Amino acid sequence: MKRREFLKGAAVGGAGAVVAAAASFPKPAIAQSMPELKWRLASSFPKSLDTIYGAAETMARFVNEATDGKFQIRVFAGGELVPALQVLDAVQAGTVEMGHTACYYYVGKDPTFGLATAVPFGLNGRQQNAWLYQGGGMQVLREFFADYNSVNLPCGNTGVQMGGWFRKEVKTLADMQGLKMRIGGLAGRVVAKLGGVPQQIAGADIYPSLEKGTIDAAEWVGPYDDEKLGFNKVAPFYYYPGWWEGGPTLDALINKQQWESLPKAYQSILTAAAAYANTDMQARYDAQNPAALKRLIGSGTQIRPYSKEIMEAAYKAAHELYDELSASNPKWKKVYDNWKPFRDDQVSWFRVAEFNYDAFMGAMSVRK
Repeated sequence: MKRREFLKGAAVGGAGAVVAAAASFPKPAIAQSMPELKWRLASSFPKSLDTIYGAAETMARFVNEATDGKFQIRVFAGGELVPALQVLDAVQAGTVEMGHTACYYYVGKDPTFGLATAVPFGLNGRQQNAWLYQGGGMQVLREFFADYNSVNLPCGNTGVQMGGWFRKEVKTLADMQGLKMRIGGLAGRVVAKLGGVPQQIAGADIYPSLEKGTIDAAEWVGPYDDEKLGFNKVAPFYYYPGWWEGGPTLDALINKQQWESLPKAYQSILTAAAAYANTDMQARYDAQNPAALKRLIGSGTQIRPYSKEIMEAAYKAAHELYDELSASNPKWKKVYDNWKPFRDDQVSWFRVAEFNYDAFMGAMSVRK
């Protein structure tokens, strides 16, 4: 045999051997032994709000791609499977495997749920993530959620919110008396202490209530979502800041039995996907809110700051409420005692660098 023919034959034979050997290698465990799962996720939010509703879709897409389609999560908007404000109940009962919601919707069951999302004069978005991921927040909350047959994963943050839409101006505490306001979580109890009448209404139902005058004011998130919902058409005054939501976390809730039945690889993938959606949501809001606010102002919206009188009264009322809850609710106290010193340290640190930097940049932008 000539040398050239021998080498040609050897090369062909070698390639065939490599292919045969590759075919005989064991496939990765996730492709070979992982189960095929199809879960349903009930959201508290309408599809029209692509940023807040979209976090669940982002998480589901990453899980699907990371498992080559073996673990699929189908997202249903608020009201499609269960009412928007009953997502926790559905997860707890096992009606659905998962939910995506703001847990402060359930403070009527236990006020401790508020700390999982946001409480008045609480943490901003970065501080909230620091507490959850590095400050012991997830550990104490996991114990609490276990009582509701649920496992929580942070899955979205809006950043600090606006302070709501009002049909009339509110300049003093006297203007808060009898004011019917759509507001969620423990903020409603603070508003009540100030003389207002809090209302808990799902996002999709706020506009008609405000339009008909059933309520006098409503808060939701911020310019991007609020513009979509059309609140500027029925209430001209837009207040800031949302002192009750410095950095609210949205949670993916998982039925505890379903979570424990997942392979560890799936648990890790789901945790990572939720963490990505958590940061992605705030990035999207931060990117979209500036232009939306400009459009709202251009269309006639009048932005107003809350007065110092209202802010200080609300701060005092909030901390009175926290002391009352600590004295009467052991579950609240356990989480709050972890949360409060962390918040106080964060505020002290942010005063040094973040606050002064932001204040300077804000002042310079006004000069332009």
